[in-house]
Amino acid sequence: MLKLMVTCCVAMMMVAAGASAAVSKAPFGKTADGKAVDLYTLKGKSGFEAKISTLGATLVSLKVPDKTGTYGNVVLGFASAENYVKGVPFYGATIGRYGNRIALGKFTLDGKAYQLPTNDGPNSLHGGTQGFDKRLWTAEPVESKDGQALKLTYVSADGEEGYPGQLTVHVTYTLRTDNSLSIAYEATTTKPTVVNLTNHTYFNLSGTPNTTILNHRLTILADRFTPIDKTLIPTGELRPVKGTPFDFTKATVIGARIEANDEQLKFGKGYDHNWVLNSSGKLATAAIVEEPASGRVLEVKTSEPGIQFYSGNFMDGKPAGAGTVYQHRTGLCLETQHFPDSPNKPKFPSTVLRPGQTYHSETVLAFRTAK
Repeated sequence: MLKLMVTCCVAMMMVAAGASAAVSKAPFGKTADGKAVDLYTLKGKSGFEAKISTLGATLVSLKVPDKTGTYGNVVLGFASAENYVKGVPFYGATIGRYGNRIALGKFTLDGKAYQLPTNDGPNSLHGGTQGFDKRLWTAEPVESKDGQALKLTYVSADGEEGYPGQLTVHVTYTLRTDNSLSIAYEATTTKPTVVNLTNHTYFNLSGTPNTTILNHRLTILADRFTPIDKTLIPTGELRPVKGTPFDFTKATVIGARIEANDEQLKFGKGYDHNWVLNSSGKLATAAIVEEPASGRVLEVKTSEPGIQFYSGNFMDGKPAGAGTVYQHRTGLCLETQHFPDSPNKPKFPSTVLRPGQTYHSETVLAFRTAK
């Protein structure tokens, strides 16, 4: 059975007696075809707060404290659904049916060939031209002993974007009392299919989105990564990071080697690669991000076998949102996942889901401040 875990730990608030107010809902604009989009707010007693949109099951805002106790938004988001409809590239969204790239938009499963839309040069990226990030999800607050929780559901039709099987997906955000945000995924299918769900939040721990993330310090607990070709598809090799600009086994400033004369960095225009986590198969720390000025620290825990570190190389300052524009490398992504192009790489961990199985995925984003 395919087991994938994705949990983002940010802060959550208790639903028990005496906890603060219930999950709130407000209008967030409309989709291109005029359907109403809602924005839900999860709040913790201490000031932690997460806002989630039903368009794309998207994390729009996440407020956490800095070393002085001042709360600030550490994710890049936009002011209304209309901003996202205009073509924002995946900011904060739930990604599916297949996160990351599939070469030439093709794969074969049980002897049958499938063709997906190609929306990233010759390849299919993040579910195609109308992936889960562009779909309207239903949402309902749910009880959780850990804090305030919101469950979002989307049913992807058999054949949608070329994928086989009707896929029923649930994504549950839980704002927990331990200063963490949990994003848990579950999916079932009516036919054999491939599934690789993730979240595409852009982080800037400074709380000031007009500054770059190049001064953030990053640790990735991985001794290998999957090198790519010029179209950003993995070659199939699992290459050691030692002696390369991809060695983040010790905390390293992101900007220190990003302009190095390295073929892989040139292909990605910076970091846009999948790391092979040392802790594959169990929930454990995958990455740690530190922002020196604010003192904020983000620890990413996951049971996924890989994590895609993207350094915001294609950010271009468009469109405007939240009172600002997001310039080149003002956000970073850490997408917990199975590997890119796994359906075409038999030696990579499988992403096949079959009827009767349940896909589970959990990733934890835990916040603290440096002493």
